Amino acid sequence: MRDEGQDTLAEVRARIDGIDGELVRLLAERQALVRAAASFKTDEQGVRAPEGVEQVVALARERAAAAGLAPEVAEAVWRTMIAAFIDLELAEHARRKGR
Repeated sequence: MRDEGQDTLAEVRARIDGIDGELVRLLAERQALVRAAASFKTDEQGVRAPEGVEQVVALARERAAAAGLAPEVAEAVWRTMIAAFIDLELAEHARRKGR
């Protein structure tokens, strides 16, 4: 049941679409920064940086809890996002080396 004054499903979906658009814009900005960071890393271990990944995930969990987002959701999203960006960085390194 809906509470009085709650949005319609269409309104909720429209708001989600707006957030998704903002997330895509932010991910594109993050991608540009990841590419810039890749130029400072000299090898695959530097790209993978497992200790750094764990720090980023821990911070995402803390920020999530403070913002009212389930830390488990934040961790799953961040791990997936980080893995995708690591793949992108590794591809950048391979491309630069002429592979």
